[in-house]
Amino acid sequence: MMYKKTDVLEDIPKLPDFLVALRPHTVWEKTPVKLFCTVQGNPRPIVKWYKGGVPVDPLTAPGKYKIENKYGVHSLIISRCAVSDTAEYSAVATNAHGTATSKATVTVKSEFILLPSLSLSLLSLSYLPHLTEIHPSKLEVSMLDRFSVSFGVEGGSISLVCTLVVVPDLPNLPPLAQWYRDDKLLKPSKLAEMLVGGGAARLTLPHLAKDDEGLYTLRIFTKDGTTEHSAYLFVSDAAPSAPGAPGAPLSVKAYDINADYVLVAWKPPNTVNEMAITGYFVDRCESGSDTWVQCNDAPVKVCKYPVHGLKVGHSYHFRVRAVNSAGISRPSRKSDKVTALDAASTPFTPNLGYVTIPGEPTDVHASEIFKSYVVLSWKPPSPRGRAPLWYVIEKCLAGTGAWQRINTAVKLHSPRYPVFDLQDGQKYQFRVYSVNLYGSSEASEPSEPIQKVDEDGKGVPSAPGQVVATRNTKSSVFVQWDAPKYLKNLMGYYIDGRIAGSKEWFPCNHKPFKHTRFVVHGLIPGESYTFRVQAVNVYGLSEESQESSSITVEPALATPSAPFGITLLSCDGSSMTLAWKKPKHCGGSKVNAYYIDKRNADSLVWKEVNLVAVTERICTVDNLTEGTFYEFKVQAANMAGVGVPSAPSAPMKCEAWTMEEPGPAYDLSFSEVRCQSLVLLWKAPVYTGASAVTGYLVDMAKKGSSECFHGFLQVTGLKEGETYVFRVRSVNAAGVGKPSKLSEPICAKALPGTQEIVAGVDEETGDVFLSFEACEICETSNFVWSKNYKAIGECPRVAATSKGRTSRLTFSSPDKDDLGAYSVVVTDTEGVSASHTLTEDGGSFQYFSLGFVVEVFVPLKHGLNYEVLEKGHVRFWLQAVKLSSSVSYRFIVNDKEVTSGEGIKISHDVATGVIQMTVDHFTRANEGTYTVQIHDGKAKAQSSLVMVGDVFKAALKEAEFQRKEHIRKQGPHFSEYLYFTVTEDCTVMLACKVANVKKETSFHWYKEDDEIVPETPPNVMSGACALPIPMVTTAASTPKYIHYCIHLTLFISHLFYMESKIASSEKMRIGGTAEMAWMQICDPSDKEKGNYSIEISDGVQTHTRSFDLSGQDRGRVVGGLPDVVTIMEAKSLSLTCTVWGEPTPEVTWFKNEQEVASTEHTKVTFEGGKFASLVITKVTPEDSGKYSINVRNKYGGEFVEITVSVYKQGEQIPEPKLGHPKTPAATPVSTPVPPKKKTQKNKEKKLKNQGR
Repeated sequence: MMYKKTDVLEDIPKLPDFLVALRPHTVWEKTPVKLFCTVQGNPRPIVKWYKGGVPVDPLTAPGKYKIENKYGVHSLIISRCAVSDTAEYSAVATNAHGTATSKATVTVKSEFILLPSLSLSLLSLSYLPHLTEIHPSKLEVSMLDRFSVSFGVEGGSISLVCTLVVVPDLPNLPPLAQWYRDDKLLKPSKLAEMLVGGGAARLTLPHLAKDDEGLYTLRIFTKDGTTEHSAYLFVSDAAPSAPGAPGAPLSVKAYDINADYVLVAWKPPNTVNEMAITGYFVDRCESGSDTWVQCNDAPVKVCKYPVHGLKVGHSYHFRVRAVNSAGISRPSRKSDKVTALDAASTPFTPNLGYVTIPGEPTDVHASEIFKSYVVLSWKPPSPRGRAPLWYVIEKCLAGTGAWQRINTAVKLHSPRYPVFDLQDGQKYQFRVYSVNLYGSSEASEPSEPIQKVDEDGKGVPSAPGQVVATRNTKSSVFVQWDAPKYLKNLMGYYIDGRIAGSKEWFPCNHKPFKHTRFVVHGLIPGESYTFRVQAVNVYGLSEESQESSSITVEPALATPSAPFGITLLSCDGSSMTLAWKKPKHCGGSKVNAYYIDKRNADSLVWKEVNLVAVTERICTVDNLTEGTFYEFKVQAANMAGVGVPSAPSAPMKCEAWTMEEPGPAYDLSFSEVRCQSLVLLWKAPVYTGASAVTGYLVDMAKKGSSECFHGFLQVTGLKEGETYVFRVRSVNAAGVGKPSKLSEPICAKALPGTQEIVAGVDEETGDVFLSFEACEICETSNFVWSKNYKAIGECPRVAATSKGRTSRLTFSSPDKDDLGAYSVVVTDTEGVSASHTLTEDGGSFQYFSLGFVVEVFVPLKHGLNYEVLEKGHVRFWLQAVKLSSSVSYRFIVNDKEVTSGEGIKISHDVATGVIQMTVDHFTRANEGTYTVQIHDGKAKAQSSLVMVGDVFKAALKEAEFQRKEHIRKQGPHFSEYLYFTVTEDCTVMLACKVANVKKETSFHWYKEDDEIVPETPPNVMSGACALPIPMVTTAASTPKYIHYCIHLTLFISHLFYMESKIASSEKMRIGGTAEMAWMQICDPSDKEKGNYSIEISDGVQTHTRSFDLSGQDRGRVVGGLPDVVTIMEAKSLSLTCTVWGEPTPEVTWFKNEQEVASTEHTKVTFEGGKFASLVITKVTPEDSGKYSINVRNKYGGEFVEITVSVYKQGEQIPEPKLGHPKTPAATPVSTPVPPKKKTQKNKEKKLKNQGR
């Protein structure tokens, strides 16, 4: 009868006592050993293991030591002994009432012991230990790192690997492992290479094809039965042979094999965005050859094809290619080898009979009926005779009896034959004869009427039913659907997907899947998808099903996994403060509660600690008994419910902590894990000891220790792919405190697609921001920003915003208090995180100047300029690269703000970026300094133009001229001023042209003060006015004057440019006196270069003079240089201009009248004979001064000066000198002074002088 001891007996104190003590062992090297003991006591003792007085730590040699405690039996297992394991081992049992120890010696012998009296050969034969034979299924095997869902591409290779822990690990006895694909056992071959050993099981597929897609399972036999692991392998299509061509067919097999006939079948590829498949080509190749022969002339539309005409006894491989309107696919993987043999003709075939002429075949029927062909089948004759046998086939239209032989050219040995040339809609009957060298049999019974079947009547299956997608994991979705109503020899299904909102579909599987449920892997976490399904059979693909509802890729909701790592942080004798680590899996929703249970270490009954949920991972348990050992366990809860409890903690004794050193740090976690670095974070100890914590020591497995004074440490120098563990020890004035619990093992490897934080400035607002894009995210994820790894509290200057996968931290008014290390963590992910440090001097991080952050400029395309408009208005304008609709600005003239009003118009255009002010009446009162100040969000800009001295006078003169011209043109005015011509009869014709005339307008001619009345009244409305002066000898017109006019006429009519005559015009003005002739070129340009000549003739002799203007072009600066530059220290200054001259001029730069030499700090360049540059990198105040450029060739040159002022960060931008614009402003476009136009009075006066 079973009974339980009373509580009175359980409460009797008892010292630890070993019921079964340790015993000594002697073992051979590389074999395991197990030490075990049984101990009792009240309260239940705690057992610790020691080797030579040193505690045994399994983490120091992973996989070597294993400590167990099952049903009161304590054991230490050494998996593979070495000679160095020879030592005295002890088990120490402790409870509140005392300690007990059990000791035993383990001796490990080497396999080779050198004996001086024996040779090595005898040693190897006689003194090697005899090991009992162990079957692989008796090994203890555990799987560690398991292969996950994998993705490959046709033509590539892939390996599926699972690491193992084998006890005992014998080099010549690997575990028994089997690999399966879709529950079919795989055998080692050239297409599947298998290897077990070295602590791993590996399957390598060196030549991937879509046939390899499927669910792979590794099954290992152990002493406890079997252990297995499965994962799916996806194999996608390789690049098509032509754009738009289909993917390769798959699963090519040959069956119904006969002496000269084989039926080849395959599965169609999935077509997502390609054109529909129109047919297939079947190729064959004899085994051992590389020559492929196409079997069918026209593409076959179904996924079966009868290949006949094979050679008896030869072996063949087959492959298939798909065809559509874009081209032909890549060939499929070749089939297994098949040999053309007729099973009926083997020596073991019964009922050969002792006959000479064979009997007739029986059961003639159609085994395959398609639209393009029919396969006839029959049973061989019985008896058939011993002579070689072949067949003759005849056909006729059903009911006619008109038989016709159809295999006249083929000696048919197989009881199968494909018939291709049947007419649509007709029914046929067939009969067969057996023939050998002795003769022919009687005809078989005719077959039933056979008719080709239209594919529409026996075609593809109907579309699958409703498709439902549900959440599965963070990168996969579970899709299920209803089977089609009409299956029609269904091969499987193809599943397609697309991102919500996209029109492009992608294949989810590449090999027909047989079930009506499928897990789609490789999706983007947090993205939304839609799915559809197609059924597949021998005729091809069905219509698409209806699309599923859109679903976001998120883990399915479940309760969280168990918390772990329960740690004691402090104890005062009546309460204990505990902490634990969060569950590894949150279950798809946020963990929002924890529940703690406790029990006495010697009791089996658990009691609840808290009825109200604990939201933090730290809790103080009160009302405890001092000196008692307690165990604790924790459960986590989310919106799906309460999860499984953690494993019980190690027994913890409730006694007050009085040591002066601090307690352990806790909650070790990792962030920003990269290939060579990571950030380790922890929380300060709850128990600080006798004084405050002054720092921490961080220990890293195999890497020594580092010292730091914060709650975080960036660990560098890691090796990619290696796994590390860490612990933290607090330090105060009394010394080093208790170490924290070991961290979880962490692999130094960045997550795929990991991004870093990017710092920038918003173009529109000018705000500084830090931006981060997560490589993965889920529905419950949040972006948590921290400064110096402490959560950012409420701060009006800093705002965090998130959209999709991107989060931005914006600084609205940054200052030096905002410097520091900023980090972001994406919750509910596999450690997605990053950091960025803002410093003044950069340090080891990217330089990010706070001065630049504070002073954000609106970039200007053109600085403040002016131009004189019609009517004499003056327009002041500048152009920004970009303006927002919220831009504000103001014009300041002589330190006074100017607004729109009478005579002044101010406006801007966001599209062009132009800001302008127009002054209607420009006078001497407008002389002074003009400034524009712009505010666009947080960005600013200012540009000035100084209008004093000669610059102002030129502008004022031009404005007055344009104003007078406008007034003049309001009434009748001269559009062409007075000019003269000389006719052939030596008449001088004075002429002009008047615009804006009216009917009442009249013309009056005057010679000095006397009016002249022309003989012919002018046509007033035409505006043309002319006065002829005949050749007469008067006071005003002498023979000398007329003679001069004649010579002048000859002179004008014989002026040439590049062998072309020149006529007088506004561009080229021709004139002269009695002693000289001249030609004036106004505003010369490159077009006027060339050879000029003049011919002077008196009717008897001709004189010619020439002048070359093609190369006389002095050196000069065309443009690009400002007058004044102000620039902040540490920036780079580039003075660049375009120069011109023929021949190419020489360029020299000067600073304060001293020539500038090209150095690393000051670089002087002259490129292409056109572009001259002076670049000063990282300017300093010493670079301030007067710079100049001298451009000169043999015809002359030009000297341009520039004043450079360098100011320090934070200083006010210095005021420019008078007459020059401020920067950042482009050089004002100079407005040329208009040329003096000849008035009527000037022309008349000049004419008089010429007459004299």
